[in-house]
Amino acid sequence: MSKRDYYEVLGVGRDADARDIKKAYKKLAMKYHPDRTQGDKALEDKFKEIQEAYEILTDEQKRAAYDQYGHAGVDPNRGGAGFGGNADFGDIFGDVFGDIFGGGGRGRQSRARQGADLRYNLELSLEEAVRGKDVEIRVPTLVECEKCDGSGAKKGTSPKTCPTCHGNGQVQMRQGFFAVQQTCPTCSGRGKIITDPCTGCRGQGRVEKTKTLSVKIPSGVDTGDRIRLAGEGEAGEAGAPAGDLYVQVHVKQHDIFSRDGNNLFCEVPLSFTTAALGGELQVPTLDGKVKLKVAPETQTGRMFRLRGKGVKSVRTGMVGDLMCKVVVETPVNLSSRQKDLLKELNDSMGEETGKHRPKEQGFFDGVKKFFDDLTN
Repeated sequence: MSKRDYYEVLGVGRDADARDIKKAYKKLAMKYHPDRTQGDKALEDKFKEIQEAYEILTDEQKRAAYDQYGHAGVDPNRGGAGFGGNADFGDIFGDVFGDIFGGGGRGRQSRARQGADLRYNLELSLEEAVRGKDVEIRVPTLVECEKCDGSGAKKGTSPKTCPTCHGNGQVQMRQGFFAVQQTCPTCSGRGKIITDPCTGCRGQGRVEKTKTLSVKIPSGVDTGDRIRLAGEGEAGEAGAPAGDLYVQVHVKQHDIFSRDGNNLFCEVPLSFTTAALGGELQVPTLDGKVKLKVAPETQTGRMFRLRGKGVKSVRTGMVGDLMCKVVVETPVNLSSRQKDLLKELNDSMGEETGKHRPKEQGFFDGVKKFFDDLTN
């Protein structure tokens, strides 16, 4: 299938300047970015077509070849855009050694660097992480200068092609038989120089600004999860794409619950009498208190599972459980009467330790066997 015209893809005329092309690309990229199209193959292909058109039309050499020869002029398989047989031995030799020493080929135009990715650390309570919420964050970053639209040049002017490297961003140094590519010292590899810098950004194309962003935190996030905001990082140099912002989630420690995946855990104190006789126990959940039936003779460490009272997974949507571990609490600050009653209870048990306290009996039986084995 034949390729569409690159100018038609971006919706600009053939006389469009670099600024118009960049604006058109940003608008389309925001609309068709894969993060927004949810895996739609047709829209992903459209985004790739937009990227390809932008790369060709923002490269002066490739754009000139495209304007003269069409798609054939920029197809490397057909010798387009400097891939033909007109390069001499010096050009090829310089390209090879330029790549080895970190430089680009002589015919390769320097590209402006994409903006840096940023990270924002966001603290959430357990309740906020489980239920999700919308938060506003303030992020100090570098943004595109509005006065010059990121070009760095004063309004009404534009950057000029570097006279040293002629827009390539690289210069070639020869020492006898060897040739080495180096970053152009005049333009620092940009291929352009600004003779009349913008007063707002002093020629940098970017200014410092604190952005306020609204972030939707999905329910079920946990410590270590990241939320990516595409294009909200630092602005790129000379109109290059911005980086991304990653919101790093940290869930604060809770007074009652601990979390392991989608399950919640808590310890619930159980009175001595309820543990022995059985009864009902009030257990806290993130949705309020619920009643839990406790069987007679419940021991410390008994685990009760409350299904569906945990956390809904942010990835699968499955809901975990709440695991309640009971801890039998020894009574304190007893009155004389209460102490007498406990003594009476203890005396009533007599010597039937194994019947009323099987763990204690089993423990001391084990201790006795241990010392018997040592003496034999």
